Amino acid sequence: MSLQSAAAPAAASSTTRPSMVAAHHPIYGDASVVILAPTARPKPHEGEVLVAVHASSVNYGDQVMLTGRPWLVRLVFGLRRPKRRLLGIDVAGVVAAVGPGVTDFAPGDRVFGQSEGAWAELATVPAKALAHLPDGVPFAAGGAVPLAGMTALQGLRDHGRLRAGERVLINGASGGVGHLALQVAKALGAHVTAVVSARNVAQARALGADVVVDYTRQDFTATDARYDLILDVAGSQPLRACRRLLRAGGRYVSTVGNLRFLLKLVVARLFWRNLGFFNQRADAADLHTLAGWLADGRLRPVVERSYPLDKVADALAAFAHGPNGAKTLIVR
Repeated sequence: MSLQSAAAPAAASSTTRPSMVAAHHPIYGDASVVILAPTARPKPHEGEVLVAVHASSVNYGDQVMLTGRPWLVRLVFGLRRPKRRLLGIDVAGVVAAVGPGVTDFAPGDRVFGQSEGAWAELATVPAKALAHLPDGVPFAAGGAVPLAGMTALQGLRDHGRLRAGERVLINGASGGVGHLALQVAKALGAHVTAVVSARNVAQARALGADVVVDYTRQDFTATDARYDLILDVAGSQPLRACRRLLRAGGRYVSTVGNLRFLLKLVVARLFWRNLGFFNQRADAADLHTLAGWLADGRLRPVVERSYPLDKVADALAAFAHGPNGAKTLIVR
C-alpha cells in the first residue's frame, strides 16, 4: 500500500490531518504480517514530543517485537497477540508539536531519538529520549544511530569502563551496533581490534580500526594478543576462549540478545565478576554525545540498504535474511 493511497488528500500535511499512515503488526510473525494502514494522528502527552518522521532504521529489537521471539518477550508484550502493534524504535525528523511540560524542544527543531511506533508519518517521543540533530547531519544519519549508538556507548563506556589508551576487541564490528561501537571506541581514545567477515574488512579499516581480523580466515581467540575489554556483539566464540584473551582485570561485555547465549551469560556471571550484559536505555545525554560525534565526523553510520515507508515489509524481510553489514533504513 502506498503512502498516498493510504492517506487522505495528498495536499494535506501529515502534521495537520486527523489520521496518518503507520506500520502495524496485528499478529506475531515474519515480515508478511506487517501492514501499512491509516491510524489516528497521535497527540503528545505530558513530557512528550510529536515528531514528523523523516528517517528510522531496523534493529534486532524490531525483529523481536515483530516475531514475539524469544517467547519470554510475550509475557510483557502480549501472549497471543501483540499489545503494542506499531513498529519502529529509531526516529529522526522535525518537531511538529510538544506536550505539556516540554521546554527543551519547539516546533521546527531537527531531532533524533528513540520512540515506540517510529515507522509512521508521525511519532510521539519522550523528551528524555530525544536530542537535537545538528544542522548539516542528514536525517538518515540521525535515524541510523539512536538504539545501536546508545547500545555501543553504554556497553563500552558504562559497562565496559573503557578508558583512553586501552585495547578493546569488538567481535562483530560490522553490523548495526558493531560498526558504531568501533567508532565510539575510537572516539573514547581506545586501540581497536575489529573482528569482521571478509566482505567487511575494508569497511572496518575505513572506519578507523587499528587491527582488523577476518574471522573467515583466522580464529581471533587463537592469538597471543591481550585486551582490556572485549565487546561481544556476535557471540560466536565460547566464553572461556574470550576470557583467555583478557589481561588481568580485563572486562567482557555482551550485547547479544539470543536467549540461549543470555542463559550462558547468566550462569557465567556467577563465577566471572568482570562479565557484563545489559539492556540499552534511552538517554538524552547519551544522544547529545552521539550528536556531537555525528557533527564532527567521528561517527559515520554506514547504510547497507534504504527503503521507503511503504516498503517496510521488504526492509524487514531483507534484515531477517541478512547478511546485515551496518544499517537498514526506513526513509520518507
